[in-house]
Amino acid sequence: MTTHHLLALETSGHTCSVAVLSRVHGATQAYVERVAGPRGHARHVLALAHSVLAQAQLVPAALSAIAFGQGPGSFTGLRLACGVAQGLALALDIPVVPVDSLGVIAARMAGANAQGTWLVLQDARMHEVYAAAYRADQGHWVCVQAPVLLACSAVAAWVADQAGAWGAQGAAAWVAVGSALQAYPQLEQQLAELGASVQPQTTEPDAETLVRLGEQAWLAGKGLDAALASPAYVRNKVAYTTIERAGGLGGNPAAEPTVQLHEMTAADLDEVLAIERQVQAVPWSRQNFTDALLAGHAGWILRRMGAVLGFALLMDAPDMAHLLLIGIRPDVQRQGLGSRLLQACTAHVRQMGLPALTLEVRASNEPAILFYESHGFSRHGVRRGYYPGPNGREDAWIMTLPVGATA
Repeated sequence: MTTHHLLALETSGHTCSVAVLSRVHGATQAYVERVAGPRGHARHVLALAHSVLAQAQLVPAALSAIAFGQGPGSFTGLRLACGVAQGLALALDIPVVPVDSLGVIAARMAGANAQGTWLVLQDARMHEVYAAAYRADQGHWVCVQAPVLLACSAVAAWVADQAGAWGAQGAAAWVAVGSALQAYPQLEQQLAELGASVQPQTTEPDAETLVRLGEQAWLAGKGLDAALASPAYVRNKVAYTTIERAGGLGGNPAAEPTVQLHEMTAADLDEVLAIERQVQAVPWSRQNFTDALLAGHAGWILRRMGAVLGFALLMDAPDMAHLLLIGIRPDVQRQGLGSRLLQACTAHVRQMGLPALTLEVRASNEPAILFYESHGFSRHGVRRGYYPGPNGREDAWIMTLPVGATA
């Protein structure tokens, strides 16, 4: 059986906690130390690490990886955990494992018998809320809504709009937890009316849960070189400028109710993959997307109120551009989102000075064929047996759109 030891640091909230998970020939033991209080984490974190290592009878060189609470959470606390993890990992030449702090709360509150969807709403102060959703899948937690920042007044509308995509409607049980439910009592009633089981007690991430999630991530190959680690602040800016405040702005910019186009990055892949798996019979893997982004392929996502609604991925070639993938979340289809992504693609093609945009589509996918034809694409050939399917290989139509270059 595997023998390994992980250290975990959690300083994103009011409690500074450190844990060691030691697995030796299948036997597992966790050691945890914590100090409560909103200040002094920098003074305590290394002393706590020394204490748990001593309890586990380990020297730092025995560690296999270091997990840390990546956020969202306290700006100073996130920098502390990340910085300490990086420093120790660099000295020991071991990987770091960033762990979603809101996912730690979901796992901690759900316990060993997690069922359904868990919505975490954590107080971000200034009448704002960090929000994310998770599901337990055979002992592993899956993020179905990446963390976003919302105005408190927008939470109920956002949940009503997004819950279907999380599998949090109908017969599927779902639970709302987090400190925002105590900080903003109106949320409890609003979410109960939407069908949630609400648990309003205050809770924070803890190193004991974090180290177990960190172990799962590390075993799944998600450890990083220490130099690549970074906190997940979620907030795009820490505060408004003095001029912005003088103009009546306060707090921090939250998620917008309008649909916004952004370039795709690696940070979007959890949500992009969730959509890809819903809309494709043979979906791309995370590695496929990662390789495409590293190769410099152009990609875009559409977000509304923090959530990804759709995406497109494009590859430039010498003679034309190739639309590799386009996907719209099923519950928001037929709202013009696909057209908006195609507009981004054609604008890019013109900017690059390429004459045309091409793609493949399953011969049986009549709605998609009609969609592309309505946007000026025409059929230019067939790729025999191009797509795998449940009944064998399926042909693909090659469709092309002439695109004039910008002046």
